[in-house]
Amino acid sequence: MAQRTTSIASAVGLHARPAALFSQAAAKSGHAVSLTTKGKTVDARSILSILSLAVAHGDEVTIDVEGDDAERVADELLELLASDLDAA
Repeated sequence: MAQRTTSIASAVGLHARPAALFSQAAAKSGHAVSLTTKGKTVDARSILSILSLAVAHGDEVTIDVEGDDAERVADELLELLASDLDAA
């Protein structure tokens, strides 16, 4: 398992577009991916689960990835969250 922690860079947090981009990347990875913030953990492959977290700009989140090559996948997902996905 690989774990990474970062602050959300998107100006609107993980709302609509940023959440969709992140959940799609998590799903495409083929790995079990979870996202944790404020003591709540959800399946990061589900946009609705991510939206339920109400993650704002600057909030700290932790990504957990299980499976082969989890370190690489965690790094790629971390890079997404550390960038402004609204600008994409």
